[in-house]
Amino acid sequence: MSDDKFVIQSIGVIHSPHKEMSKIPIQPVFCNDIEGTVVLDIEYVDGLKDLQGFSHIYLFYYFHQSQKICLRLKPYLSDQKHGIFATRAPHRPNKLGMSLVRLMRIKDNILHVKDIDILDGTPLLDIKPYIQRFDSKKNTRSGWQDTITDDAASVRGLRDYKR
Repeated sequence: MSDDKFVIQSIGVIHSPHKEMSKIPIQPVFCNDIEGTVVLDIEYVDGLKDLQGFSHIYLFYYFHQSQKICLRLKPYLSDQKHGIFATRAPHRPNKLGMSLVRLMRIKDNILHVKDIDILDGTPLLDIKPYIQRFDSKKNTRSGWQDTITDDAASVRGLRDYKR
């Protein structure tokens, strides 16, 4: 393996009620109480030990339905183009996605989650626990997102999602 190439493989599959990419709310915050499951490949079950003690987990996944790469694009919450690395859009060079979801329970190799904003059938790459003392920061800036009002974000963020 050369230094600029990596081999990453799926460790499971994410299931959700979201069947069409264009209709998924844009972030977990707009998916309150939407339930999904993460089916971990059986050989990784031992890695779930002690995860049930966490209320939230990060899911890292592959945007398998993204067909293009855009270095600049107009995200849903903006009328202007921004660089891909200043957004969470799926059209990234490595197609890596990340979502913070609520962990409800674990049964065998199945994690039951809520607040899911991920397309059904998405390949899972990794799971990491949310740890408030490490992950929560005060006095932060959110770039161009700081100019978007909460009202505008709530309307645009849903992308016409119907439960």
